[in-house]
Amino acid sequence: MKKLFYILPFLSLLLSCKEEEKPKVIYEESTQKVTKKDSSQIKVADLPILMEGTKYLLHPIGDVQVAYERGNYGSAKTNVGSYALSNYNSFELTGYFQNIKFQHIDSTALHPLTDKQMQIQTATYLNTIALKTKKQILIYSLVDTDTNRDGKMDSNDIKSLYVSNINGLNFQKLSGELQELIDWNVVESLNRLYFRTIEDINKNGAFDEKDKVHYHYVNLASEDWKVEDYSPVE
Repeated sequence: MKKLFYILPFLSLLLSCKEEEKPKVIYEESTQKVTKKDSSQIKVADLPILMEGTKYLLHPIGDVQVAYERGNYGSAKTNVGSYALSNYNSFELTGYFQNIKFQHIDSTALHPLTDKQMQIQTATYLNTIALKTKKQILIYSLVDTDTNRDGKMDSNDIKSLYVSNINGLNFQKLSGELQELIDWNVVESLNRLYFRTIEDINKNGAFDEKDKVHYHYVNLASEDWKVEDYSPVE
């Protein structure tokens, strides 16, 4: 039994070391891996969401994994798995999807948020800002670059902060290049979006205590959504 207590900490240490060996950023110039599309994946859209107080349907778009199993006595194969891409709750879409298509409630036309490859993780409607300023804004946390060069965009890459109008137009990046989004919040009385990012200033590919935290805010009532820096710890 004593041997087990010695082995378990060693295994935990070994596993933590392996996790640390996977950087979020690889700076060396190299040929990025190209991953072939999984034949068991199909592109689907979730059923549309209409956020309260808006006039645009949001259709999350992405790939889902489809598996099949053969029924008893040689019967036809049946589908196994989920077609869901996202969840909706309290003015926020969460999940792992690649795009959003927008549709005005009085139209049949749909247009995409972007023509670039991305992994969108959250899309949040700022309903309280809309009530104050009449500006209907969506904030996104997403992955827009394969920063660890493993041939795919996922949660192992740097997460960025984006903004757009409720119709998907004026889609733009707020966080700096190769800066990992830490968190964000809205100060309603000032109509400001505050957010923090961290920069890998020692270029070791990981985010740790030796790197620099940046502080920013955006005036959401302005037309250009200019990012301003501030320094609360200096």
